[in-house]
Amino acid sequence: MKLDWKAGLGLAISAFFIWWVLRDQDLGEIWAQISQANWWYLTGAIVVGTAGYLIRAMRWKILLHPVKPDTSLHNRFAAVCIGFAITNVIPARVGEIARPLAIGRLERMSVSGALGSVVVERLLDTIALTTILLVPVALPSFPREMLAQNTELLLLFRFAFVALAVMLGVLLAFLIFPKPMVRMAESIFGRLPEPWGHRIVDALEAFLEAIQLLRSPRLLMLALVWSYGFWIWHGFSFWLGMLAFGVDAPIEAAFFTEAVVGYVVALPAAPGFFGTFQFGAELALVTVYGAAAAPALAFAFGYHITTFIPITVIGLAYASRVGLSVKELGDSGPGETLDRELHGG
Repeated sequence: MKLDWKAGLGLAISAFFIWWVLRDQDLGEIWAQISQANWWYLTGAIVVGTAGYLIRAMRWKILLHPVKPDTSLHNRFAAVCIGFAITNVIPARVGEIARPLAIGRLERMSVSGALGSVVVERLLDTIALTTILLVPVALPSFPREMLAQNTELLLLFRFAFVALAVMLGVLLAFLIFPKPMVRMAESIFGRLPEPWGHRIVDALEAFLEAIQLLRSPRLLMLALVWSYGFWIWHGFSFWLGMLAFGVDAPIEAAFFTEAVVGYVVALPAAPGFFGTFQFGAELALVTVYGAAAAPALAFAFGYHITTFIPITVIGLAYASRVGLSVKELGDSGPGETLDRELHGG
């Protein structure tokens, strides 16, 4: 498996964040909190978290509708599991490519269209997570004085709003002026060395194919409802995990933590979001909600690892059936793998 500069950067960032959250902490106390976890609550968190991938697969039917309306739930679930499993074991988020490749093989459909649907999914997730981030802040119980004193979280809020504004602006431009936007992209990116130029243009065309969903108010509303439904469901997994490790924080803190973690894991990191997940959880629970560090970090590591295992095992089993080799994906990288599938190289 190749370890290029992107993978090396991700590993370095993960190592830094793990060091950061564990600095000046009593590792023995954190381990004691992990070993004393309530397994009833933790099992519930694992079950709810793993079931969330089925909800993702159900939502994906709507997102794939402009490309292929009649996809199988089993095939969508298999592809979703494959994508997250590959992300958990290979650097550089290769799982974002593995998922469209898997559904393309299982459903004999356009890989580029499936890739575009994943981009649309990320946009809807950003909208849902931004809302979920703001709801706890609006509640009287939210510790605003802690937020005002924390520069890292204020930067995260600014990043969230800037990212959302940029994504919505680009989306509107593509919806209103699709052909001029593609022509402009071809003129700009066509000057890049191959294969990067045509990869970017292909990705834009795939995105245009998938965002036809957004021209249908009914499909758009359904996709948004499913997106909010997924993240609310997933937030209950966080809450059960917090109960399992004795984190003293209200239920709204689980949803706030979910949203903060959702943004922080967008940073480059090692496979499985190790380091960034823990930093996001510590930032939300300890810095903002004032939870004790040992239980919060026990949750950050214990919940993350125990929910990491089932989806990775399920996804790798499906990948073997589909014929997607983890070694091949890791050695060739996402760009080369996608090129071969799209262009028969």
